[in-house]
Amino acid sequence: MTSPRTNPRSHPRPKVHLTEEKETLLATLYGRALDSRAKRPILGDTLAADTMQRLDYDFSRMRLSPGNAAAVALRARQLDVWTAGFLARHEEATVVHLGCGLDSRVHRLAPGPGVRWFDVDYPEVIALRRQLYPERAGYTTVPSSVTDPAWVAQIPPDRPTVVVAEGLLMYLTEEDGTALLRRLMDRVPSGELAFDAFSRFAIRVQWLNPVVVKAGARLHWGTDTAGVAALSPELEIVESISALEVPGIEKLSAGGRLAARMSAKLPAVRDMARMYRCRF
Repeated sequence: MTSPRTNPRSHPRPKVHLTEEKETLLATLYGRALDSRAKRPILGDTLAADTMQRLDYDFSRMRLSPGNAAAVALRARQLDVWTAGFLARHEEATVVHLGCGLDSRVHRLAPGPGVRWFDVDYPEVIALRRQLYPERAGYTTVPSSVTDPAWVAQIPPDRPTVVVAEGLLMYLTEEDGTALLRRLMDRVPSGELAFDAFSRFAIRVQWLNPVVVKAGARLHWGTDTAGVAALSPELEIVESISALEVPGIEKLSAGGRLAARMSAKLPAVRDMARMYRCRF
């Protein structure tokens, strides 16, 4: 696939002025970029590396380790797999990507002509996206806080819809997060939710999360399988995977694989971050 980029020499490098939870989107971009340069990439998102080079920002201050980059890539790949699977089953569908940041998922998956895709994030994040990524048919950017109810009226109410949220829900309060997901489920006739979530224990020890601490952000919502199931009586959890057991983890270094196996033996640690695919 041809890289959907403009010539970086013909445009000034956009300066980045993001703070708190907004700044954490740069860490995930950096993680995908580092993975793309690895000897055995997991996600292989070369557009992430290209985008990173086109920004006026010192990414080295984030100090992401190869293990952190691999974790970012594994999470993104699993959500790609779930989203692509939904689109393979529904050629006329909608994708709602919540808190899209600078993720190039729509370009990685290159959905067909029957798909409507909505990327939703804060106005300043969408403004930055528009400087970096090209327009494409069926693709709409929505400059809004995800918790503002008004933007949901843009989502077609008559198509199966997959809602994707990566590294987002833990930054919302439980009240805002549950209201958001229920609002979207009520808007469309059927679909799926694909997202990652932190446990309550992970929220309590968030001071151990270097990306969150560095950005001066704060995590709020911790949940578990029972909490996810309680979102709606019509919601069915199809898959629930610990971040330490996600498919592809065998691609980590020997040390990374050993650390993941040892950590997964401790239930509280194993369940700190989980990925969910739910049907409604």
